Amino acid sequence: MNINRFLSRLNNLSQRLLTALAGSMVVIAAVWNGPWSYFAVFLFITFISLQEFYRLSGLDGMLPQRTFGTIIGVLIFSASFFIEFRHISYQYYFLIFPMMSFVYLIKLYKKEERKPFTNTAFTFLGLFYVAVPFALLNIAAFENGVYNFEIILGCLLILWANDTGAYFAGMRFGKTKLFERISPKKSWEGAVGGAVLGLIFAYTLSRFFQTLEAWEWISIGIIIVVCGDYGDLVESHLKRSIEIKDSGNSLPGHGGFLDRFDGLLISAPFIVAFLEIFGGR
Repeated sequence: MNINRFLSRLNNLSQRLLTALAGSMVVIAAVWNGPWSYFAVFLFITFISLQEFYRLSGLDGMLPQRTFGTIIGVLIFSASFFIEFRHISYQYYFLIFPMMSFVYLIKLYKKEERKPFTNTAFTFLGLFYVAVPFALLNIAAFENGVYNFEIILGCLLILWANDTGAYFAGMRFGKTKLFERISPKKSWEGAVGGAVLGLIFAYTLSRFFQTLEAWEWISIGIIIVVCGDYGDLVESHLKRSIEIKDSGNSLPGHGGFLDRFDGLLISAPFIVAFLEIFGGR
């Protein structure tokens, strides 16, 4: 039986659970296995997420440089990985800026375009909203100078725990709207449920993962709980402005990759800033 036909016969909760289980197993295995499988999976996620963002921008009448923007985003992620892996010098970070400058130059050769600078702005927005946060994860992955799966895996588990707790607590107890103007279904009860489960996971990880101290794991848990919720609201704001429900349909029960990783996009810059400024090791 075709997998899509099988999934279409399930209710939304069943689709959500099956997709989450399958997807999380792939990501966990890749992160756990080593740097190259981690790189391959997150390169793919970066690519698909950029494609989704630029497609959504097109639905709103914008004309971002979808192909070139995606190429630059993938190169930013790749450069960050190889630099942090110490395969190339940190000086190659400076190539990112001239590469991004080509976004302006290409628009000079686009004829009959009514709002070239607006479209250019949306090209850059895709890079800063999607590619840069994923690239920053490479700094966390190599926090101590060598690849360590614990920080990336820990952040993902806390994020997923927060999402799961918010989903089920919201379904069971949700009454008080969290941000009705942007996301009518989200509730304070769901946010609290997600925070409790997320912080429980953060504390539990501190007992098994030795890369960070307990207070660092709890701090990262707080960052993910707060920024994860805001990340969800930011993406909801994007979808609401375009008047669509999901960023895509590639993940049954979840929508698209942006829907699944929106919390990570806002959390990643704060996590890396915390580790680099306040990290104890």
